[in-house]
Parts: sequence; structure tokens; C-alpha cells
Amino acid sequence: MRNHGENLLFSLLLFSPLLALSSVPPHSCDPSNPTTKTYTFCKTTLPIAKRVDDLISRMTLEEKISQLGDDSPAIPRLGIPVFKWWTEALHGLAYGGTGSIHWSFSAIFKATSFPQVIVTGASFNPHLWYKIAQAISTEARGIFNNGQLDGLTLWGPNVNLYRDPRWGRGHETPGEDPLHLSKYATMYVRGLQGDSYEGGQAKALKTSACCKHFTAYDLEKWETASRFTFDAVVTAQDMEDTFQPPFKSCVQDGHASCLMCPFNRINGVAPCGDHNFLTKLAKEQWGLDGYIASDCDAIGVMVGMYARTPENATALALKAGMDVDCGTHLQKHSASALGKKMITEEDIDRALRNQFAVRMRLGLFDALPEFRFTASQHQRVRVPQLNRDAEREKCARGLLNRVVRPTDIS
Repeated sequence: MRNHGENLLFSLLLFSPLLALSSVPPHSCDPSNPTTKTYTFCKTTLPIAKRVDDLISRMTLEEKISQLGDDSPAIPRLGIPVFKWWTEALHGLAYGGTGSIHWSFSAIFKATSFPQVIVTGASFNPHLWYKIAQAISTEARGIFNNGQLDGLTLWGPNVNLYRDPRWGRGHETPGEDPLHLSKYATMYVRGLQGDSYEGGQAKALKTSACCKHFTAYDLEKWETASRFTFDAVVTAQDMEDTFQPPFKSCVQDGHASCLMCPFNRINGVAPCGDHNFLTKLAKEQWGLDGYIASDCDAIGVMVGMYARTPENATALALKAGMDVDCGTHLQKHSASALGKKMITEEDIDRALRNQFAVRMRLGLFDALPEFRFTASQHQRVRVPQLNRDAEREKCARGLLNRVVRPTDIS
């Protein structure tokens, strides 16, 4: 793990002239473009809501539908570049996802891999969680500025409860306790999004954090059940006391700009198609200021099990309040659903408002100067030292765990 961080800093030092030239990130509203610089959505003095409305009003229906998936194509006539929503960052920038890094030996060729989340979670050190997320977001910005990343929406943390050691994704989470997960979620989100440790200080998004999988998701496959078919039967008390607190903290304490809905059903209802869950609870009651993404192909999975047709699944998702489809289902079937009057163009516009508001908060329509990282700024992150600190905490926790183990108690 140490080598990854050192190699990243070495590459930043070696190619500092290249990074200095590339320190302005890819963005819309280029002032050298005589057409787009006059658009209302490019005027940074206006409220984001007004800028977003102006942008959407200039888009054709075909362009609008094209933006509903995680791989959003460019709209050249409006100066909008490609944007890819899916980038994994649970304990470092990962290869997975459509927005994953384009590694190149001519520029930045590695990112830091910190210890697994279950390990750093066991440190019970919120300062460490915050600093790790800070470092990941700084690397993401630098790599994005260098043209090697197509998005700044990082889909993490995973704050599902690790209730059963047989769950194959338990290492992605901080543990099994709702209070512990809530604290981890808050600090990790603040670090990723560029907020202060105490919270409430961020004027813009450094990167966008997405808390997943909202909610009652902790099974991949067991006998005849899978994550695609599992129906989590949860009482109202268990939902309130156990499953929801980490996600509520993500939104209300960490101010996460995204939640992700999962494949599974909850008491017979698919979360990605549940208006009470996504809109009334997350957006209206908790106050989510951002977007809701589906897990990858979760909308398509609804067809046959929860929705009769692809158009029916499309309507359920959009009317529930889902904004970004990790997949191509909405891009393929929204026009047909619109033609059958199962959705309206306003349903599409609503999703786009949440999407583009986050992209504008990321500075991708004005190139925020505070996020124009150069090589010298990256050198001050001290990533190798931070990674060694995390490893030391891991080793210390391992020694403590050897003193008394559950298997030693008869």
C-alpha cells in the first residue's frame, strides 16, 4: 500500500510541468467560447437553481434523455463535456466504474489504496476517517484536472450494517453498530466533499459523496435468494433504530450530495421505485440536497419482479425521485414511457435539475479556483505518511484483538 502513495507523489513531482498546464479542470462555460459565455447558466453570480433551469430550457428532449444514465455524453453545442457519474472510492480511487481513472505512464499512473474500511473503522478514529477521505478527494481532483478522470461523483461510503460475517461485502463497511456507522459516514462525507472536520463550512463541493445502499441491504446470494430478489422484511422500529441512522447522518450531519438505492426490496417494495422512501423521507424529511442514484441496473432488475414492463419500471423510478440510473435503462426506455404517457417531460426535468445542480456545485460550469490543484499542492497532502498511520492503527487494533477473542470465552 505504501508504494501506491509514493508512486503517485513521485509521478506528480516528475510531471509537475504537465500538471501545472492542466490545473484548470474540464468544465463548461469556457470564457474563450463567444457563444456559451453569454448563456445565463454560465453566470456564476446567479443562484444555481436559476442557472440549472436556464441550461435545461436549452436542451432538446433527446439531449435530456441522454443525461439520465451514469455515462452522460457530451452536448457540444452547449459546451458540455462527457460526464461519468460512477467512480468508486471506498478506500481510494478504484478501477471500477464508468468514471474510473484512465491510467497513463505519461502522467499520473497510480492512486493511493488505504486499508479496507472494516479495518479503519475498527480504529474508532474519526480524524483518521476524515483525513483519508480528504486525501482521496484531493487525488481525485488532481487526476480529474489532468484529464484522467471523467467525473467527480464518488460513490462511497458504504454504510450498510455488517450484521453477518458471511456477507461478502462486509469489508466495505465500518462495522455493525448504527451509531458507529453514523459517525463514520459523517466524517467520510465531510472529507470527500471538502467540508471542515466540524462541518457546515463548505461553500462548494470538492467531490460529491454518495452513501450507499439505502437501505436494509446486506446479502449477495444465499441459497435461492440473491441481492436482485431478496425482500428484506423490516419492522418500523428496526428501520428507525438500526438501518436508517447511518443514512440519516449522511444527509443531515455530513450533508452528502447523493444517496444510492439498492436492488433488494423492503417489505415488498423496490426502494428505487418508492416515492415515500426517496422523495418524502430522503429529500423532504431529511433534506437531501443532491441526487439519488440507482445501484447498477437496479431499474432493469425491477422488470418482471416489481414492474410489468420496461416503461413501467422507468415511470416508477422517475416518479419516485430517482435521478441517475447506473445503467442504460432510462436512456433506452424514457422516450417510450413518455410516448405512452406514463411519464412527463417534467419528470425528466426534475431529475436533471438535481443532477446539474451537483455538477455546478462541483464547479464544472465555472472552474472554481480553489480546486485548481497543482503538483506542489499535492505534495503537501503527505499521503504516504497518512497511509502508514492508517496501517499502524490497523496493526495496533489487531494486537488488541488478540488479547481477548470471542472464541476464547467459553
